[in-house]
Amino acid sequence: MALAIGVDVGGTKILAGTVTEDGAIRATARRPTPRQDAADVLDQVADVVAELVAGSDEPIVGVGVGIAGLVDAERAHVYFAPNLRWSQVPVRDVLQSATGLSVVVENDGNIAAWGEYRFGAGRGADDMVLVTVGTGIGGGIVLGGRLFRGAHGAAGEIGHINSVPDGRACGCGRGGCWEQYASGNALVREARDLAAERRAEAGLLLSLGDGTPEGVQGPDITEAALAGDPVAREAFARVGVWLGRGLADLAAVLDPEVFVIGGGVSESGDLLLASARATLMEKLIGQRNRPAPEVRVAELANSAGVVGAADLARQPTGTAR
Repeated sequence: MALAIGVDVGGTKILAGTVTEDGAIRATARRPTPRQDAADVLDQVADVVAELVAGSDEPIVGVGVGIAGLVDAERAHVYFAPNLRWSQVPVRDVLQSATGLSVVVENDGNIAAWGEYRFGAGRGADDMVLVTVGTGIGGGIVLGGRLFRGAHGAAGEIGHINSVPDGRACGCGRGGCWEQYASGNALVREARDLAAERRAEAGLLLSLGDGTPEGVQGPDITEAALAGDPVAREAFARVGVWLGRGLADLAAVLDPEVFVIGGGVSESGDLLLASARATLMEKLIGQRNRPAPEVRVAELANSAGVVGAADLARQPTGTAR
């Protein structure tokens, strides 16, 4: 069975793997992400690909690479990758020259969405939206069984839907983006604000940090909420409401069968998703007089990007529009 290589380039690490046609990872390799420039990062990507090729007894049919940035319609060129400080980088040409293999470049949210659609929580749904709730909000869109990328390859930046006009400043340069209210950063902000207002109720939450609201961190909130801390649980519920509002807006435009919720914050389960599901149903146009999207938790966790990128490398032209 021929294998494909998927590479997920993150802000701190490069994770790669050889993947079978049915989505199973055979071998993995990783490198720290260099902080210098694009050339250094792509050197490390080429190196990790060479390591996996050398360790495989089966042929490699191609390489899929996911980047946290805007990728052109030809799936070759990165317009802009803010976390990596990239601008106008010809990723496909560089890596094809370095590896001798066919290369497909894709946004990191899109590769994760494709992985979940093909082999994870999105299986069986022709229309699916992945929403990754981590430090910010990312995701990807599959419509009619095809990855939706838009006219210029830049679709799917769902975290930057404007939820509050002139609201909280966002790293994208605008204000009021959805990810400022429904992400891991938003959860920490809510928990700290609530703990400052209601110290007597937040004893457990505060004790898990340094005793001050400012010392509360994301894992502290989850641990306290699971143990019943009312302030931590309310912080999750508030962020879940914002998440549900955004899902309702996406449903009004895209009408997916399934929302798949991934990212680190999704691991809290119903602490977050109970209020998100309730708010989605409350805000959904037509409410209970129409079919509603199902909300599922992602299944592939950190491997979704590697699996999705590898599968897209097998189908460089037939899965996107």
